[in-house]
Amino acid sequence: MTSILYDAPGPRAKRRNVLYTAAFMVVLAALVWWVYSALSDKGQLDWALWKPFFSGSEAYTTYIWPGLQKTLEAAALAMVIALPLGAVLGIARLSDHAWVRVIAAVLVEFFRAIPVLVLMIFGLALFAQYTDVSSDDRPFYAVVTGLVLYNASVLAEIVRAGILSLPKGQSEAALAIGLRKGQLMRLVLLPQSVTVMLPAIVSQLVVIVKDTALGGAVLTFPELLASANTMSGYYGNFIASLTVVAVIYVLINFSLTSFAHWLEGRLRRGKKSTGAVLGAQDVADIAGTAANGADPAGHPSGIGDINGTKK
Repeated sequence: MTSILYDAPGPRAKRRNVLYTAAFMVVLAALVWWVYSALSDKGQLDWALWKPFFSGSEAYTTYIWPGLQKTLEAAALAMVIALPLGAVLGIARLSDHAWVRVIAAVLVEFFRAIPVLVLMIFGLALFAQYTDVSSDDRPFYAVVTGLVLYNASVLAEIVRAGILSLPKGQSEAALAIGLRKGQLMRLVLLPQSVTVMLPAIVSQLVVIVKDTALGGAVLTFPELLASANTMSGYYGNFIASLTVVAVIYVLINFSLTSFAHWLEGRLRRGKKSTGAVLGAQDVADIAGTAANGADPAGHPSGIGDINGTKK
């Protein structure tokens, strides 16, 4: 059986695929064994190094939870600001007014071209010189500022691409019935493009969560990874601490991705019709009802005078 994208493999191709799969599994097993042996020879798998995470809550309450809380706070605030700002910039790039379109394009391309770490460092310097923000809070504000400026510009391109991906007939039909440009965008284009944009938007939200670690590495922002470094220095278990933090990052990002898949499926199902088809008898009933002077709901279609008598 053939597909649009590829031809179904024949007997020889199936045998080759089985051999390739077996070879890959052998190589993967050898790699896992090599990593396990290297860690075991270095003593990184000793129970004493992993004990703080499985016996007691000191490691979690003292190091992991405070760092995770800072990570989630910075990521959540950056998401809340970057999403609407990116939507505004993306819509502005589609404006009919050249000056709006050019300004939005310059802002988007400028902040999208600068690494997010550079934006964080600039933010820290600006907050230190031109604001009264305390030195303890400056890393947090600098991290959020860098994340917002960079990710809002990326989200703006996602929004613009999602809107442009819709058929032109949607816009033409809306304009033909008298909708204004703002109504067209709000009532027709944006609701339909959300489903298209959702996977890319969630991927960018995952990037926001991970990029908070840059603030901990450079700006002394006490996020999850920075807390893991402090914790590994206290317990002397660098590999174990990083492994636990990596698992936490995976769980957070997997939760975001799973929620996005669920939401996307729900939106797609909501846009589908019920699939009900009128039969010949149903059509005849409707036609007969209309001919008798009533609509399908049973209401008379005549015009009544003031006293309620039908004319």
